Amino acid sequence: MIDGLLLLGVGLLGLAVGVLLTLALRRALQPHEPHPHPAEPELAEGTTAVLAALRSATVVVSVADGRVVRSSPGAHAFAVVRGDRVAHPAVEELVAAVARDGTVRDADVELPRGPVGSGTVALALRVAPLGDTHVLLLAEDRTEARRVEAIRRDFVVNVSHELKTPVGALSLLAETVEEAAGDPVAVRRFAGRIQTEATRLSALVHEIIELSRLQVVDALREAEPVDLGEVLSEAVDRARTKAVAREIAIDLGADPGVVVLGDRDLLVTAVRNLLDNAVAYSEAGTRVAVGTSVRQEQGLVEVAVVDQGMGIPAEAQPRLFERFYRVDPARSRDTGGTGLGLSIVKHVATDHGGDVAVWSEPGRGSTFTIRLPIAHVPGDAPQDVTDTSTDEGARR
Repeated sequence: MIDGLLLLGVGLLGLAVGVLLTLALRRALQPHEPHPHPAEPELAEGTTAVLAALRSATVVVSVADGRVVRSSPGAHAFAVVRGDRVAHPAVEELVAAVARDGTVRDADVELPRGPVGSGTVALALRVAPLGDTHVLLLAEDRTEARRVEAIRRDFVVNVSHELKTPVGALSLLAETVEEAAGDPVAVRRFAGRIQTEATRLSALVHEIIELSRLQVVDALREAEPVDLGEVLSEAVDRARTKAVAREIAIDLGADPGVVVLGDRDLLVTAVRNLLDNAVAYSEAGTRVAVGTSVRQEQGLVEVAVVDQGMGIPAEAQPRLFERFYRVDPARSRDTGGTGLGLSIVKHVATDHGGDVAVWSEPGRGSTFTIRLPIAHVPGDAPQDVTDTSTDEGARR
């Protein structure tokens, strides 16, 4: 019995040794594979550092297989690259051409921003060989520049169109006066109309110049502390003549001592434009109010111009601040409106770090509100601009 168990144990031991020897022999007969080494970078460290310092969006493409080996975040934002491939056939053809002959190429392209939607991005591309194995693509965003250029073209077209009307009217009226030289009554009547058109033309030219200046000048470049109370007072004084002529009263109420940083003349122009509009679109015997309201917790001051006029339809309100837009062109001709006043207001508010908004309902009047950041003059202790308890005589 014991001898049988011993023989069984020896047999199992021999079987185990045989299995181990077989496995070892198989491993020994397999070809040896070299130890893996870390992959060498496709681009030199210095090249990568230079590409990272460029302001343009960058893409490096392998000549061998067209694979993108390096791309900056901007390249993905412009949708030039998706995954490890150049996303657009036009760009891909440009890269392939440079890979073939090594000639630097420049191109302006307009590419879709994504796989869906109508949004596009305008890019200036430069593609050049990067050594013998890669192609470098540089992309700069020209979308904003093209938008500004389109706005400038539209502005010139609009100006030309708007100037034709009063100039044509003046020419026609001058011919009519010449023909009616023997009729003093007709001459006086047409002379009055000539004066009206000349006034309108003068106002249009003035506002075109003002708007053009706003588009190229930064109001805060040479900003200085401006007392809003003084701004509102001057704007009311300038608008009062038209208001009196139309039998409209202007009420002024402003928190004392509210100071903003900016250009005083531009702020007066903005408030005066709102007042002129309020007077022009209000009926005789009504009132127009202008005043300030401080939002201390937001660091803002609101300048509101309120009228009791005809109001503005809801569908027209989103376009009110577009250049040359008029809700009622016929009435604008009667009131001498140019369609530029509210556009100037918007530019002034934006350049001063603020904005402008409108509330209006037909038959209930309108409220235009300019919001501006409150300023504290450097070196002075911050003042509580909401304190209205200061004695009026002491302020004077």
